[in-house]
Amino acid sequence: MSKLKELISLGAGHVRSANVEDYQALGGYKALEKAMGMGPKEIIAEVLEAKLLGRGGAAYPAGKKWAQLLDIPENPKYIVCNADEGEPGTFKDKLILDKVPLRLIEGMTIAAYVFSAQKGYIYVRGEYRAIQKRMVKALQSAREHNLLGESILGSNFSFDIEIVSGAGAYVCGENSALLNSTQGTVGRPRIKPPHLAEVGLFLKPTLVNNVESFSCIPSIVLMGGKEFLSLGHPESGGTKLICLSGHSMRPGIYEVPLGKISLREAIFDPELGGGVKGGRFKFAHLGGQSGPIVSEKGLDITYSYTDLRKNGLSVGSGAIVVLNDSVSVLEYLKSVIQFFIHESCGKCVPCREGGKRVLRYLLMLSEGKMGQREIQDLKRLLNVMRRASFCGLGQSVPVALLSAFKEFPECLIKKGSFAA
Repeated sequence: MSKLKELISLGAGHVRSANVEDYQALGGYKALEKAMGMGPKEIIAEVLEAKLLGRGGAAYPAGKKWAQLLDIPENPKYIVCNADEGEPGTFKDKLILDKVPLRLIEGMTIAAYVFSAQKGYIYVRGEYRAIQKRMVKALQSAREHNLLGESILGSNFSFDIEIVSGAGAYVCGENSALLNSTQGTVGRPRIKPPHLAEVGLFLKPTLVNNVESFSCIPSIVLMGGKEFLSLGHPESGGTKLICLSGHSMRPGIYEVPLGKISLREAIFDPELGGGVKGGRFKFAHLGGQSGPIVSEKGLDITYSYTDLRKNGLSVGSGAIVVLNDSVSVLEYLKSVIQFFIHESCGKCVPCREGGKRVLRYLLMLSEGKMGQREIQDLKRLLNVMRRASFCGLGQSVPVALLSAFKEFPECLIKKGSFAA
């Protein structure tokens, strides 16, 4: 594989993360200077041309989200970064927050300039306590260099950022629950519409993007949307941070071009995952617990939002948990369901009660007590959860199981055993 291009991860681990001078030596804040000489619509046009899809998991087009917010006349507007990285197998935002936080801060500041926002918030996973302290130092360094705070770069544009610490609730990774938690109310999801662009933080128009999404903005502004698009897939431009874990020979974070490598390369290429340790490859879980499972037969699919979606898979958060042939599919699925049961906020019945019932069915499967009728009942229950759960947490519960049914049909033998 040719040398991977670093955009988001450039300088990570090689510069002082909270030091503006070190970041500027990498070209940092040139994008903000350029952006402040452009108009809001001009910047959004570049983001649209870049075809930047949201890097938090939902893959909603960032340019479209920005354009929708710009059309809303009400002020003030808020800029919020979702850094509540609670998805198992996902730790790519941690790299940015810990090693290159000023790239995120610059991206948020550009967004604030576009929307004339004066206040921003970064909602950080509560377990990242030490990282939060370094981020506070990075914000202070930006203020000292007139890159944050009052009259940025001598202009009439003022914007500041506050860090909010989460408390370990997975459901607060959902944007509306995150906003509720940020403003001091219970971190449970809201009903939509109205959408967050209209009624967001403190009931005001709000832009919520993921850490990685905001961190792509400086590159898009500097190189232009067309060049950013050319680095990736025709329908999803740029690079993507992926997290390899589990039985990967070289677990870690890698920045890869979208649409230019396959899943097999991501897992086996010597410059990336380097193969599987402890046994032969059996399956991989994509995008965290909320994502689908892929077997050997799906490894030659191109790693892009478009190609994976066509095959019933997804990029999600960028997690790729690699499992070898020592792992029981059933036992793994039990752990997935137990995670969702633990993290359900309990607001809606399909999620609160459905997860418990799914786990009971899986226990019956492992004991060989489930026939075809019960298997159909389980599939029907999963379909109800997918359609009727209030938010993405409950809707995601069936994803891994349904994909496992598809990828490992031989596991559903006559006795109902799913343990092969």
